[in-house]
Amino acid sequence: MQHNSIKTKSLPLPAPAPLLPTRPRVADPLISLVVPCYKETESIALFVAAVDAHLSSHRIEMVFVNDGSPDATLQTLLELSARDPRVVVINLSRNFGKEIAMTAGLEHATGDVIVPMDADLQDPPEVILAFLERWRAGYDVVYGLRSDRASDTMAKRTTAGLFYRFFNHLSQTEVPPNAGDFRLMDRVVVEAIKRLPERSRFMKGLFAWVGYPSVGVDYVRPERAAGETKFSYWKLWNFALDGIVSFSTLPLRIWTYVGCLVAVISVFYASAIVVRTLIFGRDVPGYASIMVAILFLGGIQLMSLGVIGEYLSRLFLETKRRPLYLAQGVYRNGQDVTDTIGSG
Repeated sequence: MQHNSIKTKSLPLPAPAPLLPTRPRVADPLISLVVPCYKETESIALFVAAVDAHLSSHRIEMVFVNDGSPDATLQTLLELSARDPRVVVINLSRNFGKEIAMTAGLEHATGDVIVPMDADLQDPPEVILAFLERWRAGYDVVYGLRSDRASDTMAKRTTAGLFYRFFNHLSQTEVPPNAGDFRLMDRVVVEAIKRLPERSRFMKGLFAWVGYPSVGVDYVRPERAAGETKFSYWKLWNFALDGIVSFSTLPLRIWTYVGCLVAVISVFYASAIVVRTLIFGRDVPGYASIMVAILFLGGIQLMSLGVIGEYLSRLFLETKRRPLYLAQGVYRNGQDVTDTIGSG
């Protein structure tokens, strides 16, 4: 995957060199913005205003996915859909999580290019103009690179950097560091992603796995326009674990090597005890050394079982073949046009 990057502060951008060969690009593409929403009542109006301010000269479809919000998010979206024919609202039957909500949005988007983004304006709509220039040059995926993460806490910046390095060392699918879900994808890329059937969905990994010519665009990630983050550190930890388990089997292999190493050490230790007993007579083992050995080996075994359990739990979920989500309603022009209740 290519990681060229440009600065969005210098718009308009110089014409990038086109890729060869490249598919013909639509002169006036329909841009589908896929926006997962969970408790985003305050953000929706600000989001639409920002889109209109920067993308008014383009054909836009806004696909909002209400991910079981307990507040007035759904009502706000339905009122918006009744006023604005560009707005599509997918109301999920409960909270399925951002990755599934994004999947639902991708499946219902009809645009020539599709842009997943957050409703809180931390993914600035004006950056899409830079995305479009790179798309017209022949890139099928143009992803945003957070060149400045000052809006994030030091702890989040540090753990995010460690995760990307760790993930890319373990997995054969490389995820660009500091690249989130904010990106522009050609229709052919989205159709490829829709063919991926797994239930445990780490979307950054899926975006990278499908490949296609890709390029990065640097942008400054601003503060949230409204609301508050829905991710706790515990959720982020589980999210990172899902990503690693979904795209690497190396943790399983590591425990094979750990087991072999412990076995070799045990053989040498046992040999040393035998030799010492033959030379110096009966050796009375100490309580402390026995307890240390038992606790150490017990800890190793429990850790290895935990790793195996993580993979088995994913297999358990995959074999159930449940739908990825259930849509309680799909709304266009304020009217329910539901033709499916789920996916997968």
